[in-house]
Amino acid sequence: MANAPHVPVHLGSMSESVRVILRENAGKIRPGDVFMMNNPYNGGTHLPDVTVITPVFDAAGEEIIYTVASRGHHADIGGKTPGSAPPDSRTIEEEGVVIDNFRLVDQGILREAETRALLASGTYPCRNIDQNMADLAAQIAANATGVAELEKITRHFGQDAVHAYMGHVQDNAEESVRRVLDVLKNSSFSYKMDDGAKIDVAIRVDRENRAATIDFTGTSDQSALNYNAPLSICRAVVLYVFRTLVGRDIPMNEGCLKPLELIVPEGSMINPKAPAAVISGNTEVSQSIADALYGALGVIAGSQGTMNNFVYGNDVYQNYETICGGTGAGDGFHGTSAVHSHMTNTRMTDPEVLETRFPVRVDEFSIRQGSGGLGQFVGGNGIVRQLKFLEPMTVTTLSSHRVVPPQGAGGGTPGATGENAVRRANGAIELLQGNDAVSMAAGDIFIMKTPGGGGYGGAKS
Repeated sequence: MANAPHVPVHLGSMSESVRVILRENAGKIRPGDVFMMNNPYNGGTHLPDVTVITPVFDAAGEEIIYTVASRGHHADIGGKTPGSAPPDSRTIEEEGVVIDNFRLVDQGILREAETRALLASGTYPCRNIDQNMADLAAQIAANATGVAELEKITRHFGQDAVHAYMGHVQDNAEESVRRVLDVLKNSSFSYKMDDGAKIDVAIRVDRENRAATIDFTGTSDQSALNYNAPLSICRAVVLYVFRTLVGRDIPMNEGCLKPLELIVPEGSMINPKAPAAVISGNTEVSQSIADALYGALGVIAGSQGTMNNFVYGNDVYQNYETICGGTGAGDGFHGTSAVHSHMTNTRMTDPEVLETRFPVRVDEFSIRQGSGGLGQFVGGNGIVRQLKFLEPMTVTTLSSHRVVPPQGAGGGTPGATGENAVRRANGAIELLQGNDAVSMAAGDIFIMKTPGGGGYGGAKS
């Protein structure tokens, strides 16, 4: 019915997780039960994203009348590298602990021993289970807050009234998207990726029924590595993109999807078969799907098209950040510099906090001038970030648009590609791939230059 207004790739895909938990536990759910899951092939996205789901019962404790859920990206869920983002993973087990329909709280009692055992299982178990447990406690508490608020409005207005207005909210979202479809035309786009893969999309509008088909036929087969996005992510991106076209302040909810039929070939990189690795699907492929859809619609140039996943750690510390860049320009507006865009929309840690909690130092964090594409409207600039390591750690990056630049639109030029490098303590420079892993010694500096957004329209004469 409603999602929080941030991190679209998390929130737009949570509904499938909720459906799975309700379906697989039908008749066995009791008041006070809380479930968790992260299995990408059963409603999840990628393994660090753990969804905690709390069914809400009526006053008699007999019927489930609502469900609340929270999703958090855990700093480490196991896997081959600290931070659970191995650049060369080929199977889901290499990316961490798979959680599939696990009862986290049983009638109000936290199953702590069982949960810790689960997090310690598998070929590559979690590295900091205490931290995982603290995060899960926070998610349980967040859900409890949601439960309390739903129970409060139900007591005040009555269950029938609340359910009716929930329906009205979804109906309004559905009608809002149908109004968008009334003015759209058939369109298509082929989005090229750094590794040679592509995402093809065709949007076919059925004016008579005020509906549309979003057809991804032609998209590359699933990757042997980890550039694969589960179907729930593809749905989340379509929901996000069409929600942004509405131009009105409505809650993001599944009503937006009712007028849309999705065709997503099974076995493709945006609907892979298990046990394919998926760590980059949530972060990188989701951004590619978004820019492919915007490319077909023609309303905005390509954004930086990546979350610039920057993960570092050792046996003591683990940290994960996504790093900002430039957004695409559109008809009537310039792109924005140094922001997160589309499917990420997360904040970065303040340098003072980062340097207090981790043995690192931020040497530079600046706008990458001139990296936005040119045109009548100019793309936003990326950033330059230099992080000095004060003790040995492993860094892994998952990042895109290091080879193919973010596309311009309407005659605008592309944005600049990103760059990743290490400056060793002795001054030597090592250039890295977009997906890479590197050992950092004390005194080494990691340098990331993020992509700029594409420009829009022919340049003014």
